[in-house]
This record gives sequence, C-alpha cells and structure tokens, in this order.
Amino acid sequence: MALTLVTGPVRSGKSRFVVQIAQASGRRVRFVATALRDERDDEWDARLRRHRHDRPSAWETIESAELGHRELLALFARADESESIVFDALGTWLAARIGTQIEAFERDYAAFEARLDAEAGELASAMLGSRAQVVVVAEEVGWDVVPVAASARLFRDVLGRMKQRLAAESERAYLVVCGYALDLRALGTTIA
Repeated sequence: MALTLVTGPVRSGKSRFVVQIAQASGRRVRFVATALRDERDDEWDARLRRHRHDRPSAWETIESAELGHRELLALFARADESESIVFDALGTWLAARIGTQIEAFERDYAAFEARLDAEAGELASAMLGSRAQVVVVAEEVGWDVVPVAASARLFRDVLGRMKQRLAAESERAYLVVCGYALDLRALGTTIA
C-alpha cells in the first residue's frame, strides 16, 4: 500500500494534517502514539492529553513505548488494505529508543548508532512494506547548528537518514509549515 510522509517543525499543523488524511481514507484507523509518558512532567503529560483529545475517539490507539521492536514491526506486517496506520511521530519514537538505552549509548557510541540505524531501517521497511495505508509524522530538527551533545547529534542524524529513505520511497511527501502543507513531490527535485 502507499506511505505518506508528513514532516515539519513543531506546532506547524502536522498532526492535524495527518488526521485529515486518515479520515479521508475511509479506512479503520490505528494510531501509533510513540511518546514515552513521564509522570513527573506535568507539561509533557498535558501535551499528550491534548494530542489524544485532538484525534477521533473511535480510532484505536497503540502506545509504541509498550511494544518491543519486533512487536512494532509485526504491527505493520499484519495490517491489511482496510486499515490506515498513523505513526506519530518518528522523532518521539527515536527519542524513546535512545532514552531507554542510554547506557549502551554511553558505552559504545559507534555500535549504538549502527544498531539504531538498523532498527530505523527495519521500521522504515516495515512501514513501506505494509499493505495498510501508512501515514508517518516526522519532526524537522536539522535546520539549526550542529548540536553540542553527542546524543542530540545521533538523534538528528538517524532521524534525517530515516526521513530521506521514507520520502524517497513514499507515494506522497509533505512539508507542513505555519499550517500549510507543501507537496514535496510536486515542488521538489530528487537529489541523486
């Protein structure tokens, strides 16, 4: 089936746009929420509640933080043409992968980066190979200076490589900025 990538900065309208895409499909929607909950952070919890409130209550929500990597891959493999899977978002999925394995990151950066790239590649393949309509939200983080922290550089680099692959192999790719969705396939030129 087809994959749609929706990328853009914070508070640009990405999530609102993917809700519209999924609703227009007429399919049963499974929403994969990727953010890790943190009971100690009231502001973060309020953000997550706001996101839940803004999506249709009839949608099935799957918390990816509660799934293992293989279970997440299987979710895409088991899906069929009658489903739309909304994955919101790549950045929070990646942040959770880094945050829950920080000791491996600190022990051997190169090995951890290679493993994270492999997991990102497996997830991208699962999304692209799914029979369901897959709509992926991704954050734009690379428009600034190179981060000082190694973990932030790792996050940015793995996310950037993953987005390039998904955009290149997707049916549709959009950049959402200031509430406007720009069709990257119509407006852009592929870099070889």
